[in-house]
Amino acid sequence: MTENPQTVPAVAVETENLTKVFRDFWRRPKVVAVDGLDLKILKGEVFGLLGPNGSGKSTTIKMLLGLLHPSSGTIRVLGAPPHEVRTKARIGYLPEDSHLYSYLTARETLDFFARLFGMDGPTRRRRSGELLEMVGLAQAADRLVGEFSKGMARRIGLAQALINDPELLILDEPTSGLDPIGCRQVKDLILTLVKGGKSVILSSHLLADVEDVCDRIAILYNGRIRARGQVRDLLERREQMQLTLPSLPPEATAALLRLIREQIGHEPEVTHPSMDLERFFIGVVAQAHSSPGASSGVSPTGGVAGYLRTEGDHEPRAENEPC
Repeated sequence: MTENPQTVPAVAVETENLTKVFRDFWRRPKVVAVDGLDLKILKGEVFGLLGPNGSGKSTTIKMLLGLLHPSSGTIRVLGAPPHEVRTKARIGYLPEDSHLYSYLTARETLDFFARLFGMDGPTRRRRSGELLEMVGLAQAADRLVGEFSKGMARRIGLAQALINDPELLILDEPTSGLDPIGCRQVKDLILTLVKGGKSVILSSHLLADVEDVCDRIAILYNGRIRARGQVRDLLERREQMQLTLPSLPPEATAALLRLIREQIGHEPEVTHPSMDLERFFIGVVAQAHSSPGASSGVSPTGGVAGYLRTEGDHEPRAENEPC
């Protein structure tokens, strides 16, 4: 009996020897922003694109979006060149700075972006309502975006990035300006979207957020990849071992430490595990939220929008909506 060949994971983004050189007025090379970048991002994973300022992250994202043309090399996004309109219609993008029309309300903002994708009226209204509920802005749906705080603007920016039910979501600093609860909600949303079959590219300087949600990362410096791989493999310290035990009586602890000391030849370190500050903060606020009193601004999120929940279970597109 012959074994089935191993299934090859589907690829969402692939670049080969991708290079971008910015030139001066006389066409002389001035800055090599991206230098021979080879990337393979799989469908259904969260990929972290990291690096200090000036490392080439933003230039790479702009090339993936078809906003910049590479000087050399190749790019395939969802199996096609990124500059094609049909490819762009399958991508959602949250830029680092949300450039929104300040004279539109949150509801009108989502309706505007939905119109760009040719959605009919019922679809626009349904998706806008679901997204506003999802990002916790249902109570602020009819407020002008120009009155929003930075955190609220990030929420509506994330909602507009999802209006077209994208297959690939590119997020540049998605938790910038958000409070800890908003950060946790965005990270949970990312994980839920990936479980539904979407692919996510995350660029962020908040490394704790990256560690929480990313499957793999690549660290850029001067346009080149300096490290890449599974987050857990890159961070694991194999020269040390950690044991987690229930709380023991003092005499049992002393006996255990004596046995370990005899085996390893030096005193082991004993500490108590602790939760991170994010979890503690969220617990305190959740308890406060359950007490009487009106809340303002952002309300608790309402779960993932219905049309984003399951892979392959999408509502029919409008007649003139891009495929």
